[in-house]
Amino acid sequence: MPASPERLLEIYLADHAAAATAGLELARRVARSNASTPFGEPLRRLAGDIEEDRQALKRVVTKLAFRESRLKQAFAWAGERAGRLKPNGQVKGYSPLSRVLELEALSVGIAGKLALWQSLQLLTHVRERLPDLDLEELAERARSQRDEVEKQRREAVSKAFGSTL
Repeated sequence: MPASPERLLEIYLADHAAAATAGLELARRVARSNASTPFGEPLRRLAGDIEEDRQALKRVVTKLAFRESRLKQAFAWAGERAGRLKPNGQVKGYSPLSRVLELEALSVGIAGKLALWQSLQLLTHVRERLPDLDLEELAERARSQRDEVEKQRREAVSKAFGSTL
């Protein structure tokens, strides 16, 4: 028997909650790694915004009487940690390539978050159960975050690879 739409929604939200956990860990790490650079302050603010969005998603899950998946949360956390092991062009420490790849990952994650908020906006029965949550405001904030990350990513690409290849 196929899963009900309600069960599919619970799984969908659990997947996004796990991704939000990994995204928040990545955002915090990128902000720390870049704290002493011009990238630092915008990335610190972004990490704070991502934390607020993660809390909003947790409220959605709770209000809909769903549960997050601890197993998915653990895998997301471990996956973010494992992602740190990739070669970055130098033996030790943070490199310009690290910044580019991490900003790309944040951009993709924020695009997924935007898709989540837009998807929930399409579901009248969900919107009715979340009357005090402004999904359009959350979507707009995701758009703004993505614009900022893309600005930072383009700058990181220029710094890492040279502005005239």
